[in-house]
Amino acid sequence: MSTPRISLWLAEEVVLQMWSAGGSLEEGHHIGLTVLWFRSSSFGGSALTGPWLQGWRLVAYVGVGRSGLILEDSSPMDELIKEITKSDLKVLERNMAVDKLNELKAQNASEKVITNKMKDLGVARSKLYGWPTTYLFTKAMAEVYLEQSKGNLPITIIRPTVVTSTYKEPFPGWHQGYRTVNSVIGTFWKGALTCLPIDPTAVMDLIPVDMVADSIITAMVVNANKYLENPGMIYHVGTSLRNPIKMSEFSNFMFQYCTKNPWLYKDGSPIKVEKLKMFTTMAAFRSYMQIRYMLPLEGLKFLNKEFDQYFKELYVNYNRKITFAMGLAELYRPFSLYKAIFDDTNLEKLQRIARENYRDAEIFNFDPRCIDWEDYIMRTHIPGLWKHVMIKQSQNQSQSRL
Repeated sequence: MSTPRISLWLAEEVVLQMWSAGGSLEEGHHIGLTVLWFRSSSFGGSALTGPWLQGWRLVAYVGVGRSGLILEDSSPMDELIKEITKSDLKVLERNMAVDKLNELKAQNASEKVITNKMKDLGVARSKLYGWPTTYLFTKAMAEVYLEQSKGNLPITIIRPTVVTSTYKEPFPGWHQGYRTVNSVIGTFWKGALTCLPIDPTAVMDLIPVDMVADSIITAMVVNANKYLENPGMIYHVGTSLRNPIKMSEFSNFMFQYCTKNPWLYKDGSPIKVEKLKMFTTMAAFRSYMQIRYMLPLEGLKFLNKEFDQYFKELYVNYNRKITFAMGLAELYRPFSLYKAIFDDTNLEKLQRIARENYRDAEIFNFDPRCIDWEDYIMRTHIPGLWKHVMIKQSQNQSQSRL
């Protein structure tokens, strides 16, 4: 087996091991710490015993809160690095998470209560250090600790943006659950989402998951074979610079698809959706929700009390929907109102070097310019969401009622 082939095989093995470094926007503090911080620090240490370059998949949005062109460097973590040098932040946060978890268990709290409390703790701790979500905070921490523990080993860091369904491999439209934008599409399709805080002119940086995988394999092979002067680089894997799609365009494609292919009520009648209302500030969104939904809900609450809980089921249902919509808006606000473009100069150079030195480099495609957004969203992404996630979920729910 040739050296490139050996390197490719090793790269694939490491990618398989590290692909679990993903996460959820809603994960609890203890989960985020366990999966990201501690695995990254221990991985960096163990990697020193081997001769091969290792790779790590993180997230481009570690630079959230900044605007303009975000470079492929460690500058988004500068303030976080200062905090880490003051104290052992990893130990501090771990102890706090463990103490809170033990406290809740001692109170015999339910799994649901524990999950919600740990999510709240994660958000509070993340905001303390300037990060809007636990997901972004722990991803940023993982990158910092990787850099600090790598020793002489070059670590290749991949920062994908918003990861979506497969573009081509192993087949178009494959999804894994309600991740990233899927919860917005699914909720909108079912008529339960009518508005969100979104800047329609902002760029929605999406990247298919198979392109992320291809970029990881290529980066590890090229870096391991020393085709770069400085191996162990940071790569943004996204589309905002070379093939941008605006929030308004994505919303229109979503509306068109859900109108032509409506979700059905239990009685078989189609759910009619309207175009998603967009508010460019969180304050405007909250004001609209207050007037349009929360004040009527208070009126329903009063009637329910006056008529001896006659409207209880209706009140609980509306309250649940409003709470969910507010939570979704808060969750996606850092991304939907984000005004930045991710530079991908390093990634473009990587692709060029791979094509110049490897005969099979074209197999590993991560060039975002090939994506036709209307075709991808209307004929690949949303149909794939229905086939691989939503229809299966509906079937499981039907079976659970039997």
